[in-house]
Amino acid sequence: MSNHPLPADYGARLLRDALTEDLDGGVDVTSVATIPAGHRSTGRFVTRDAGIVAGLAVVMPGLVAELDDVVPAVQDGCRVERGDLLLTVSGDTRVLLTVERSVLNLLCHLSGIATLTGRWVDAVAGTGAEIRDTRKTTPGLRRAEKYAVRCGGGTNHRMSLSDEALIKDNHIVAAGSITAALAAVRARFPGLACEVECDTLAQVAEAADAGAEMILLDNMDVVTTGEAVRLVGGRSRTESSGGLTLELAREIAMTGVDYLAVGALTHSAPVLDIGLDLGNA
Repeated sequence: MSNHPLPADYGARLLRDALTEDLDGGVDVTSVATIPAGHRSTGRFVTRDAGIVAGLAVVMPGLVAELDDVVPAVQDGCRVERGDLLLTVSGDTRVLLTVERSVLNLLCHLSGIATLTGRWVDAVAGTGAEIRDTRKTTPGLRRAEKYAVRCGGGTNHRMSLSDEALIKDNHIVAAGSITAALAAVRARFPGLACEVECDTLAQVAEAADAGAEMILLDNMDVVTTGEAVRLVGGRSRTESSGGLTLELAREIAMTGVDYLAVGALTHSAPVLDIGLDLGNA
């Protein structure tokens, strides 16, 4: 499966959009009223909890455009402890405090995703299975959130509906069968990788016989997952999805599945608490 690099201007555009939303055509009235024009400060972005950092590569291009000096202390993907320094910035105090919340929102959210992903990766370590995200992402933040999954040691599912085909239950109903749906995809988009969602062992057998590159084992328990993997016999890659928990992750991974698809990585990750400590420049 392909991972998706961040475009060079992605972070700057994302922060610019966040600031546009935050200012809503006006100014930061509190900072303008309380801070003299030309006042300068140094800010330190510091962790308030342990976790895995993600988002520095997202926010730094925007910070470089707004401030005079931006110096990272760690890299994305690093494990940090409470009180660790992530980033030091210097510049106009009004500007720094205006961008503070948008930067923290992104850093806390993306680092939370990386941290949760890291827990799942640790849970299946040594089994050969990989932790993979889904398209259950925040609208407008998919590329950043998938980047955060990679920072946590996970791998990416498709970025968009055009990357690869995923034949789900409604597609099967519309096409008439798994075999017919696969044939239709290959006729229309030859060479495109195709995954088939299966609810039963009979569907798994049909998908493998039809040559699906990957088979999604939907909401199958540990025993059924193991039976499905044996039934496929290496003809297709397999992915467990639905009803997964951290407590069950290793047991599922030990069945021999190639991937565990975890929507919670992006739709339910708690933030990693990070704060900005301000001092005089």
